[in-house]
Amino acid sequence: MKTKFGIVGCGFLGNIVADAWKKGLLEDYELVGVTSRTFASAEKTASAVGCAACADVDALLALEPEYIVEAASVEAVRAMAVPVLRRGVSLVVLSIGAFADLAFYEEVKQAAREGGAKVHLASGAIGGFDVLQTVTLMAEAQKLDEKAGIETHTGAKGFRNTPVWADHLLTDTEKTTVFTGSAKEAIATFPRRVNVAVATSLATTGPDVTGVTMHSVPGWVGDDHCITAEIEGVKAVVDICSSTSAIAGWSAVALLRNLASPVCFY
Repeated sequence: MKTKFGIVGCGFLGNIVADAWKKGLLEDYELVGVTSRTFASAEKTASAVGCAACADVDALLALEPEYIVEAASVEAVRAMAVPVLRRGVSLVVLSIGAFADLAFYEEVKQAAREGGAKVHLASGAIGGFDVLQTVTLMAEAQKLDEKAGIETHTGAKGFRNTPVWADHLLTDTEKTTVFTGSAKEAIATFPRRVNVAVATSLATTGPDVTGVTMHSVPGWVGDDHCITAEIEGVKAVVDICSSTSAIAGWSAVALLRNLASPVCFY
């Protein structure tokens, strides 16, 4: 019996997951349906891969998936996470920024407990959650101080429509540091760009403590995220540079494969 799953969000990332299934890269799964912000998008994806197009999440749940892959938005996570989990359906989440609201995060965890479901945070554009959590566990168990943070380099245009935007960022000849603060402060400053900061903070020292530094680099294509977690005797560095957001979609595919595999990598 194959494991049934559905996809919420039929944009670039959602279609990577759907196409991977179509190509046989998720052989242990059956894609039962997809839904998206617009039904036309859901229909297009469903037609391309051969599954049901659903008008909304409730219609997708009616197909009885065991997992739902979220590739939509923070807003979508906030709207569906609790009811989905209470139904006993596990979630694979790409829009981790939804959990910047720690009260909502706790509500989601409780809903998962009540439904006997799990929330799987995909690595997205970063990774190394395993080693980051290990270092944090060592710090807690041995009562050691931990320093954790993420440093991001990205193109100047990525900061448009944010509080740090300035026209000179497009003409600067060297990188400009546009933000330094905690993950909590980054969340307040960049509500649409915080998936990586939130993920890092949840895996390490928490939003109040985890440091975030962002640099604007003229002409830079994509993002470079360098995460560091350090305690006495151990320093873990995870550095991911990608010129495309496709890595986020593929991280969900890798996660699903890991869940189904007799040998799991953590």
